[in-house]
Parts: sequence; C-alpha cells; structure tokens
Amino acid sequence: MPRKHVNELCNDRRSITVPTALILARVFGNSPDFGLNIQRGSDLWAAMHDPKELERIERARPLSEVA
Repeated sequence: MPRKHVNELCNDRRSITVPTALILARVFGNSPDFGLNIQRGSDLWAAMHDPKELERIERARPLSEVA
C-alpha cells in the first residue's frame, strides 16, 4: 500500500474500502470488519453532524405515522 494512501487514511481524506480493509487486516492481523467498523462509525458521525444530512433525516417519518 503506498505511503500516500496510508497518509490519506490517517488524515481522513480517504475512506476504508473493502479491499483496503482486507489489506489492513492482513498487515495488522485483525479482521476486515475492524477497519470497516471504523469507517462506518466515521460515516455515521459525519452524517449526524452535517446540517444538510440532518435536514434530510428529520424529514423522514416513521411508518407508524404515515399509515
């Protein structure tokens, strides 16, 4: 994996993809799920702190309110 790629991962300028998670798992001896869960947590945090995304989320209504 190129140094630039690692740098971008560490500085949150690149996402952990499935192939990247597989490489990281092989290098560090953990599971690919570990890297993917880190990415998922980062994505969730970003969505919950983005005003545009929050607006979209707020517009969604539970099915019980619609029926």
